[in-house]
Amino acid sequence: MRHRIAVIGAGPGGLTFARVLHRHGLAVTVLERDSARDARPSGGTLDLHTGLGQLALEKAGLSAEFEALSRPEGQAMRILNTDGTVLRDWRPRPDEQANPEIDRGHLRDLLLGPLDVQWGRGVTEVVPGSPDGALVHFADGRQETFDLVVGADGAWSRVRPAISSATPRYTGITSIETSVDDVDTQHPDLARLIGEGSVAVYGANRAVVAQRNSGGHVKVYAKFRAPLDWHTDLERNLGLSGRASLDLADAEAVRSSLPALFDGWAASVLDLFRYGSAFVHRPFYVLPVAHTWVHTPGVTLLGDAAHLMPPLGAGANLAMLEGAELAESIAAGGDLDEIVRAFEERMWARAGTWARLTADGLERLVSPDPAQALAVFDEVQPS
Repeated sequence: MRHRIAVIGAGPGGLTFARVLHRHGLAVTVLERDSARDARPSGGTLDLHTGLGQLALEKAGLSAEFEALSRPEGQAMRILNTDGTVLRDWRPRPDEQANPEIDRGHLRDLLLGPLDVQWGRGVTEVVPGSPDGALVHFADGRQETFDLVVGADGAWSRVRPAISSATPRYTGITSIETSVDDVDTQHPDLARLIGEGSVAVYGANRAVVAQRNSGGHVKVYAKFRAPLDWHTDLERNLGLSGRASLDLADAEAVRSSLPALFDGWAASVLDLFRYGSAFVHRPFYVLPVAHTWVHTPGVTLLGDAAHLMPPLGAGANLAMLEGAELAESIAAGGDLDEIVRAFEERMWARAGTWARLTADGLERLVSPDPAQALAVFDEVQPS
């Protein structure tokens, strides 16, 4: 039987779901609110794990293409003290393929392949339980029904309210993201500081991470503990004497304020902010660690829509594997509702484990005691 299936969201999880269905000759409608594939920056780089994201690409028949695009050297990781002293400098073996990096844009293009995405189709609401299936309401006023709607539309999912009342909560940790372009040519000292992969610096309740993407592009993340409205009063909320509010839309104001937040850190680390081209505020939100819902025929979730967790490398990997597994189960045939019910049970168990790990990891990586961050690194990648 040919089911009417829609996936909301053309991120890694939604596209993997659609690509695996396509590989098995099954139709799927991909709905994405972005107006085009390049409507906004695609973000930084992802490390795809062997048993998660890489397994999902294998199920999609894309392993060889991934190998050609990925950067195994990007697995390298260097940890510095706030004074610039190198504490750890791990470099992958030539055959190390546990977590090779790939730019998000390259991954999206790889997954899109032959898929026909309906761009500019913003969803406002999904209503399950109609005789014809789950009803999808669009921002342009149109409606359409499907036998199954898969919400892969991220942290602020428009599909989630159809089956769960859970909403993301702020973790107390936020991030300012910036980018440095053409680092090897324009900023060779920073290129040497970062190496071929990433460099991280940990202080008390502060962290700076710089990560290579392809083409000499570097993403930089300044992470710190603060109230959600920290920028409204820097002296009261962050202890920066004599500093009032900060306009987060004013790039020069943000650039000049960040060094004060990391006062006393090595000049080479602060240069990562000085040469930043733009600044984006990204507070970290999470869903409850054991987020589940009452199974509802016709609607399900995957990825951040189902289990938003700290951005420590698990989210996209889980979303991709979930999308691939659900698609394979549907392709194998059987009662669609029972397939989705079984999928949810497996997803909840696995995601709960990762949610606990990443929640603990974030608490330790942005900690009053910087030694906790170093301990996390040693547990994951012993020196």
